[in-house]
Amino acid sequence: MSGSILLEVEGLTVAAHVGGAERRIVDELSFTLGRGEILGLVGESGSGKTVACRALMRLLPETLAIEARRVRFDGAEIGGLAEPDFAKLRGRGMGMIFQNPSSHLDPVMRIGAQIAETVRHSKGLSRREADGEAVELLRQVGIPDPKQRAKAYLHEFSGGMRQRAMIAVALASDPKLLIADEPTTALDVTVQAQILRLLQDLRDRRGLSIIFVTHDLGVVSQLCDGIAVLYAGRLCESGPKREVLLAPRHPYSAGLVACQPASSAGLRRLRTIEGQPPSPGAMPPGCRFHPRCPSAAEDCRSAQPPLAAFGPAHDVACFHPAGLSAAAEIRP
Repeated sequence: MSGSILLEVEGLTVAAHVGGAERRIVDELSFTLGRGEILGLVGESGSGKTVACRALMRLLPETLAIEARRVRFDGAEIGGLAEPDFAKLRGRGMGMIFQNPSSHLDPVMRIGAQIAETVRHSKGLSRREADGEAVELLRQVGIPDPKQRAKAYLHEFSGGMRQRAMIAVALASDPKLLIADEPTTALDVTVQAQILRLLQDLRDRRGLSIIFVTHDLGVVSQLCDGIAVLYAGRLCESGPKREVLLAPRHPYSAGLVACQPASSAGLRRLRTIEGQPPSPGAMPPGCRFHPRCPSAAEDCRSAQPPLAAFGPAHDVACFHPAGLSAAAEIRP
C-alpha cells in the first residue's frame, strides 16, 4: 500500500484545436498516487484514459496541447521541464507498457538486445553487463529459459510472453512509476491472471507505483488499491477500491458496477448504460453524463459539478450523489 505521495497531478488538460475551437479530450484531471500504490484508471473506450497517461509521458503528437496547473513527481515539479530533461525522466523515473506489444517492440531485433539497449542507455553498463541484466529481467517477468529466449525474435513469442517482454523493457531502467495501458485486454483469461499476478509481485518486490488503465472492474477488484473513474475526459469519482466498488456515489460509477456480470444473476439480462458517450466535438452543456443519467436534474444540464469530498480520499463530482449500492458481485 501507499506511503508518501509519488505523483501529484492537478488540472491536467489535453485539447485539440479544430477550426479555432478547443476540443478537450481530457479536462481538468486531478489525482494523486502513493508510493507502492496501484491506481485503476477506469472508463469506457474514449473516456480519455490512454490520452491522459500518454500526456503524462509526453507521448502525444504536437497537434494536441497539454496543460496542467501542477505535475509533481517524486517531490519535484516536472510540468515545465524542457524535453531533453524530461527525456531523462521518461524511462528512468516513469515507464509504460502498452496494450499491443507488437506495435512497440522491434520485430527484427532480438528481445534480449532490445532490453539490453535500454539498460545501457539508462545505466551506462557495458554490453556484457547489459546482456546479463536483460536475461535477469526476463527471468524476473517469468520468461522460461531466459538465456535462450533472450536470443529470440518477437514472432517467436506467444501473446503472453510478448507482454512479459514489454514489461521487462519498461523495467530495464528501474522506474518508480509504471503506467500499464490495458496490458491484458488481448490475452485469454488464464494469461491475463498471470500478468496481473506478475504486476502485483513487481509492486511488492520493487516498491513500484502503478497506474493501471482498464475498462474491466473485475480486474480492478483483483489488482488495484484505488480507483479513478473518467467519463468524457472528466474525473467523476475517485477513492479507495472497496468504497467505490461497493458503494459508488456517482451514477456513472454505479452504472459501470451494475454492468459487470454476476454469478448469481442466472439468465437475467445484463444491465447496460443507455446511450453513448459524447465525442470531444459535441460535449453537452453542464455535467457531461447528464444525457445518460437517470438522476439528472435541471442544475446538471446547466453547470459542471465540482469534485466534493465524501470521506477520506473519496471524491465525487455530482450534484445529486447517492449512497448507491453495488448491483454486481465484485468482491475486492
